[in-house]
Amino acid sequence: MIRFYHVDKVYRGEAHALEDVNLMVHPRQFCFVTGSSGAGKSTLLKLIIREERPSAGQILVNSRNLASLPERQMPHFRRRIGVVFQDFRLIPTRTVFENVALVLMIQGIPVKERKRRAFEALRWVGLQSRMSSFPEQLSGGEQQRVAIARALINRPVILLADEPTGNLDPDLAREIIALFREVNAAGTTVVVATHDRALIQEFGGRVVILERGKLVDDGE
Repeated sequence: MIRFYHVDKVYRGEAHALEDVNLMVHPRQFCFVTGSSGAGKSTLLKLIIREERPSAGQILVNSRNLASLPERQMPHFRRRIGVVFQDFRLIPTRTVFENVALVLMIQGIPVKERKRRAFEALRWVGLQSRMSSFPEQLSGGEQQRVAIARALINRPVILLADEPTGNLDPDLAREIIALFREVNAAGTTVVVATHDRALIQEFGGRVVILERGKLVDDGE
């Protein structure tokens, strides 16, 4: 599903963000990626969606070698990957429905189908009754659930989450991880980057540990 072969990532003027990383994430696996700030967690996720390119090594995602994937194929490739960010990244001037369905509108999906799929995604996260609300009318936990619904709208085979509970209190954080577990149980490969060791201990599963850009434990 996701494979890293001797991957390095060096940003200009900086030390290694990642150094000689070898990693395999299997289909339908739930995987935590942890480490202190600056360990390379966000960089690892950015490489998976080719938001960044490796300085060395090879990355395969869904059997596609990202180094040889043509730029014109990137939109289609990324449709199969959902991404959830710590800061939600919702558009404040658009409703919950519009935020969730925006990617479908860009793809030219008809309005009726957009509504059906947005309702389905919001029902999954328990917010189908808030389709007409604006982000500012929602709590932090509700906004994160909208962001998750947006990530699920294209029925991705992989879901990536970068510090998705960093702005939430402990109870809401547990709710969000439990929701990711449900998504995983439905067949989606889930990779969650977090520094919250308490959540990891509570929910368990595979834990990949990064330290100063190096993979010190692959959880296998």
